Amino acid sequence: MAERDDTDDYRALLLAGTPLLDTRAPVEFARGAFPGAVNLPLMDDNERHLVGIRYKQAGQQAAIALGEELVADELKAQRLAAWQAFATAHPEGYLYCFRGGLRSQTVQRWLHEAGLEYPLVLGGYKAVRRYLVDELPHSLAAMRTVLVAGRTGSGKTRVIEALPDAVDLEGLAHHRGSTFGQLPEPQPSQIDFENAVGIALMRAQERGEHTLVLEDEGHLIGRCALPEALREVMTQAPLLVVEESVESRIAVVEEDYVIDLGRRYRERWGAEGTQLHQQYLLEGLDRIRKRLGGAAHVELRAEMEAAFTAQDRDNATSHHQGWIRHLLVKYYDPMYDYQLERRDGQIMARGSRQEITEQARTMLVAQ
Repeated sequence: MAERDDTDDYRALLLAGTPLLDTRAPVEFARGAFPGAVNLPLMDDNERHLVGIRYKQAGQQAAIALGEELVADELKAQRLAAWQAFATAHPEGYLYCFRGGLRSQTVQRWLHEAGLEYPLVLGGYKAVRRYLVDELPHSLAAMRTVLVAGRTGSGKTRVIEALPDAVDLEGLAHHRGSTFGQLPEPQPSQIDFENAVGIALMRAQERGEHTLVLEDEGHLIGRCALPEALREVMTQAPLLVVEESVESRIAVVEEDYVIDLGRRYRERWGAEGTQLHQQYLLEGLDRIRKRLGGAAHVELRAEMEAAFTAQDRDNATSHHQGWIRHLLVKYYDPMYDYQLERRDGQIMARGSRQEITEQARTMLVAQ
């Protein structure tokens, strides 16, 4: 493997999606990392805790000595083998720890002693994270932001997915953005989400885009909060409003929340997934009980349960269209109309999903 220099070119690393070997402890990695980074720690959580105590009690040299005592012999050989396998599989990669200090330098030294030269990221995770936070406002300032808005079920995400250069915030958050939008797969941590958003916007700017098309979102997508700099821009951004018939919107909700979500549950949990899917939708209905009103909640809950029973009988998802219609017309539409009236952003165009998709595509091509 040819020797390469350590780097502080964080932009190049992130734009290229460079493979990164994260040597921090698992608990640190879980709080936040970069897309595609692989956690192969020098010390596990308990070892790190013990070394931290020794550092506070007796200083750095004593902590280093304890670390080398804890990670020795067979354990050291196992971890070294994992680092060697990563470095061999990703010769273009880099390694890092939290600050680019002792842990990454130790891993780099042990790899060198084993005959592998592998560079590290100067400044470590902390410096790259700081770079991303600072870069986000610059990425936003370099592009005009336009939002795809519309009532629930109008297919806003489908517009985003049809545009090759749009940024799918819900996709990055692993959530569909509504009361019923949680997916079986877990959401990223807040920091992971912010990192992914920052990189996506930086890549959009690097491609030379002058217009950034996003789906109109609230402050939260599930439990992931939009970065404040992005949220501020979105509150003022012009809107492309998707307008579809109630029947079309019912079909979209049926496809997304009954058919597709049910499939995801079954793929993740097998036969148990059908019951878990039903339980999830019923719990979603329960969460908005107060806003629906007691009588409406009882009626809709019974209707949803009956729809699942009928679906089990004949495998037809159309049984769900009644409760979907009620939620759209009686619950979501009044809330959306109120919010749209209070928006500061200019409405640039209104139209069907196809028309708004073409409008957005024309804007991107013309830039």
